Amino acid sequence: MDVFILIIGLLFCLIGLIGSFIPIIPSPITSWLGLLIINFSTNVEFSYSFLFITFIIAVIIFSFDLIIPMIGLKKFGGTNKGMIGATIGLLLGGIIGGPIGIIIGPFIGAISGELMNNLKLKKAIKASIGTLIGLLAGIAMKFIISLVYLIFYIIEVKDIFLGNILESF
Repeated sequence: MDVFILIIGLLFCLIGLIGSFIPIIPSPITSWLGLLIINFSTNVEFSYSFLFITFIIAVIIFSFDLIIPMIGLKKFGGTNKGMIGATIGLLLGGIIGGPIGIIIGPFIGAISGELMNNLKLKKAIKASIGTLIGLLAGIAMKFIISLVYLIFYIIEVKDIFLGNILESF
């Protein structure tokens, strides 16, 4: 049963890492769930404070990821229509264009929204760059925290697997 729990925990950590680039997956929270799951094995025991702190960090990073592209758009002179366009572009880009669409979609969506708001092309592009910077910053934050959680997983589980391998010899 412990091996099953450890494998499920690893899958959650890996899905969280991959989810850093997929907007539908709440990657930091998914990676944290991997840590929580392995805590239910008999060989791994995280302290409640560790689990609580890592959960709070995951929720904060998840929240920042939702807010940062909007802040970037506003800082670079964007409007609400540009924000709506960027959101639609993110969703459509992810569905139609995959990983590349996730980056290009919000950029094109923000430009479209800003042009619909009668902004000049130069200003619309500037606002779209703010969205792109915010999106890339969010991806980087999610990837880093998910990678850290995967490292926590590896540190906790490596001795279990090494012990099992050594016992088999």
